[in-house]
Amino acid sequence: MREIVITSTKDDVILEQLNVCLEGDLTDNWGERVLTFDNALGKGVVRSISFDWGVSLLDCDVMFNEDVKIVFQTSSVTPIEFVFISKGSFKYNADDTEEIIDLEQYQNIILAPKRYSKKTFMFPPDRQIKVNFIRILRKEYLKKKNNNVTFLNELLLSVFNDENANLPYKHKGSFSLKIADEVKALNAVYDSGIMRTLSLEGRLYLILAMQLMEHHNFENKVTLPESLSKSDIKKIHELSQYIVDNIANPLSVVILAEQSGLSPKKLQLGFRVLYSKSVNEYIRQLKLEISRDYLKNTELSVSEIVYAIGIKSRSYFSKIFSEAYGILPTEYRKHLLKKEL
Repeated sequence: MREIVITSTKDDVILEQLNVCLEGDLTDNWGERVLTFDNALGKGVVRSISFDWGVSLLDCDVMFNEDVKIVFQTSSVTPIEFVFISKGSFKYNADDTEEIIDLEQYQNIILAPKRYSKKTFMFPPDRQIKVNFIRILRKEYLKKKNNNVTFLNELLLSVFNDENANLPYKHKGSFSLKIADEVKALNAVYDSGIMRTLSLEGRLYLILAMQLMEHHNFENKVTLPESLSKSDIKKIHELSQYIVDNIANPLSVVILAEQSGLSPKKLQLGFRVLYSKSVNEYIRQLKLEISRDYLKNTELSVSEIVYAIGIKSRSYFSKIFSEAYGILPTEYRKHLLKKEL
């Protein structure tokens, strides 16, 4: 495992210390620092930009070729970090004493360790990670006119005020595609100069507001249609196994919603979050994968396979199989038999 130690809370210094190990290229444009690397350790882009009142953005799109541990160990007060992962997942630990926790894709995450504490982020190999850290230095932000932090709930207000009784603080909230869409828009800002800076700052504050609203709703047990809870995610995982076990039976959205106890809208959202597909797209792909396995490992006829995966029309099956794999089912089996000879 490769370990990278960061000893500063300043974004520009963080990139310099990362680059000591990553050995990439550092550039500066319009107040942004961008670190690009592509070598034996991995490849990716890390960028940072700081705004007034102690607010900054650290944006990462990386993939490492081995386990990488990034350790933040500073003599400065650690910032509050609003974390949102658009792709992949990784692990987090504070002070080597807390349990290691999973930080998951599309989940709203807030991290506020104790003063001067050690933070460790553990990145797995061969997995693309896209993550945004909105970092807030509490003392600086509280100097901001009309910061309105008093409107936060009591717990998060105490975190902003750096009250040790409620630190360290971790929030792993709902899964939200609405926030994911805004993060995608943030990463798609291609303007230059002042237009770029203003666009990034505006979108950053919009995402921050949405993350604070998610925290408020989570703590008050308010369920929004565009968010998923941990129990919702568990139900989707269980439903995926139900689909495999009942692949020959009717599997409409209505039937699956009744089976899972989720609304059809929540069901579709869950499949988009977990599998990046609609329910029907997921089922069709699974039917095709199972059919390909049958063609390869059994002597069932194509008609028998069509029946076994719950498709009524052999011609329709041949059509979608060909669209997916570029070959008809019968030709696929012939190709497999030739390879065995």
